Amino acid sequence: MIKPELLAPAGNREKLAIAVHYGADAVYFGGQSFGLRNMADNFSLDEMKHALDFCHDRGVKAYLTINSYPRNEALPELEEYLTSLAPLPFDAYIVADPGVVHLARQISPHRELHLSTQANTINWRSARFWQEQGVRRINLAREMTLDNIRETVAQVPGMEFEAFVHGALCISYSGRCLISSMLTGRDANQGECTHPCRWSYHLVEESRPGEYFPVLEDQGGTFIFNSRDLCLVEQIPALVESGVHSLKIEGRMKGINYVASVLRVYRQALDEYLDNPEGWHCRPQWLDELAKLSHRGYTTGFLFGQPRNVGQEYQSAYIRSHDFVGVVHEVRSDGTVLINVRNRIASGELLEVIGPKMASNALTLGQFLLLPDHGAAVPAAAANPNQRILLTVPFPVTAGDLLRREKTTPA
Repeated sequence: MIKPELLAPAGNREKLAIAVHYGADAVYFGGQSFGLRNMADNFSLDEMKHALDFCHDRGVKAYLTINSYPRNEALPELEEYLTSLAPLPFDAYIVADPGVVHLARQISPHRELHLSTQANTINWRSARFWQEQGVRRINLAREMTLDNIRETVAQVPGMEFEAFVHGALCISYSGRCLISSMLTGRDANQGECTHPCRWSYHLVEESRPGEYFPVLEDQGGTFIFNSRDLCLVEQIPALVESGVHSLKIEGRMKGINYVASVLRVYRQALDEYLDNPEGWHCRPQWLDELAKLSHRGYTTGFLFGQPRNVGQEYQSAYIRSHDFVGVVHEVRSDGTVLINVRNRIASGELLEVIGPKMASNALTLGQFLLLPDHGAAVPAAAANPNQRILLTVPFPVTAGDLLRREKTTPA
């Protein structure tokens, strides 16, 4: 049985550190050119060097996304970019466009290439073609069923395959969306998607121009183009047994709370299956944990065939039961803990501290120091986003652990 890697998004250096802290075997991130998430923070060349050292020192692989579709006028810049990347020890480039594949092979002939889901590989003959072009791994299209995946793996020995297991789904085939460029002039296939499928819409009847009819789900309107989010934690056994080499989590634009919470679930679920396949079962706490994240309802997508009425989220306002309020920045030698605050908190609130391997502890927030002011602690103190506080925690924590609280009002 192949032990698949768990591949996590790293939209910036903080998200990278969180992904490694919560158990990613590999991470993927973009540079400041030629990726499909230009609105993420992304990495400069100098930051890439530090990121690669950070990952490799901890036994984590690092993949760089170069998966946009460049036009002719961008090719000189692409060649310059690939040349500047050549000395960096990336474990692989993630590519989609055949021209990028060709140029990357010329400039860095020994660099491993992984084919992006944007290349929409949905059958084994396509996979075999890409194998002949020197591609080492293929991220299969989300439109593939489990039977399709099994057959493709069997038909193309020597090729590694990767499958998405969690995250946002695009309403367009393999993410090749045109709505963004049509409505905003920002091309999704050049990395500038404005996510118009998440916007609220009204209907106009042809013979009544100018009359806008709301299709109401709630007070926010309707989101008829939204898809539910993918969640395949319950399908870990089937995916491992299919022979895929990597389980990929979507979300370079998501925050560290998302990266940490999803990773800690899938890390434990995958490890438990690999340790004891016969005795594995999906723990309710894993589903409860994923339900605490901001999401649009979950689906298994196309894994078991056409999703039909379960693929679209007709009640599509975001669901979120908890607020992310802080991250442990440092545990000091005197036992005090330095917290970077991300949401307003106050003394007396009940918080939850979460860490890797599903670690979870309750904390009633007592006195704390507001930094950089080291004056006396005030029992009724409140802290605001981007502030740092110093406090004592009655259980072990490590840098990278997160703090959250249950919402008292609906999301």
